[in-house]
Amino acid sequence: MTQPVFPDDDVDPEVRDWLSRMFAASRRLGAGPGIDVVELRAICERQREPWRSGGPVMHASEDLRIGPDAIRVRIHRPSADPALPVLVYLHGGGWSLFSIDTHDRLMREYAARAGVAVLGVDYRLAPEHPFPAALEDVAAVLDWLDAEGPAHGLDPARLAIGGDSAGANLTLSATLMRRDAGKVLPRALLLNYGAFDRAQRPSYARYGDGERYMLTAPEMAAFWDTYLGPAPSRDPLAIPMLADLSGLPPAWLCVARCDVLLDENLAMARKLEEAGTRVETRVYEGATHSFLEAVAMSSLAETAIAQASDWLAHELG
Repeated sequence: MTQPVFPDDDVDPEVRDWLSRMFAASRRLGAGPGIDVVELRAICERQREPWRSGGPVMHASEDLRIGPDAIRVRIHRPSADPALPVLVYLHGGGWSLFSIDTHDRLMREYAARAGVAVLGVDYRLAPEHPFPAALEDVAAVLDWLDAEGPAHGLDPARLAIGGDSAGANLTLSATLMRRDAGKVLPRALLLNYGAFDRAQRPSYARYGDGERYMLTAPEMAAFWDTYLGPAPSRDPLAIPMLADLSGLPPAWLCVARCDVLLDENLAMARKLEEAGTRVETRVYEGATHSFLEAVAMSSLAETAIAQASDWLAHELG
């Protein structure tokens, strides 16, 4: 496969190879302007098939339906321990794409490396289910975990919540909801290149160049419109950058250098620290948005997942 050549390419070579394969698969499967969201979801599922397979083998995995809305979740258990710590993981995809299937490999990587059960949530997607539907689904799963987790070998007293991109947004917002409701908070937040603010900062211009990087400024704007509608919103549960961030648990921020969301992730790290949160911020040079999904072929993704997993294992005991 011929890769595009970019002068002074600042993307890690293995990540560049992965990007080239991803974009080629998109073209081959028929992705393009004006495509229906349902069709685009199907393309994304097929596009990511090579990257969600392989990797760690679990002691046990199961899919469940939770609550009156039958929210689909998947639980990966790396061992037979009857009371595993648990990471609730929320996939990215602009609140409108992807699933626990596209992110299955990433969830198993965290489970194996951190020694925790990982519970992935197939929350409802926009535009059929705009804000706050996805957030309500996450809240319902966390409530279920409080009540029913021990019966499924999960220890809700040793809980972390995490996600990538839109999933990192939902992670932070769900934690804010629990704080405001007086509920027990997770012990740790795993925030991977999160979408925290609708405002476009300078990194949008620097890293929004088509296939040179993963995510463009117009794509991110369209995701926000799909999730919230075109009208401005000041709801801090939709836009966590606007929230009071006091009283939150320790946070790990995985930040991709070559990402339109770079600046808002650095701003969020500062805001969390100013609010008194203990924050670990790692900026990965040469990484693009979504690079963790490339773990099958990227040593940079492998390093980032391993470092976050070590931190999770420490925080969850």
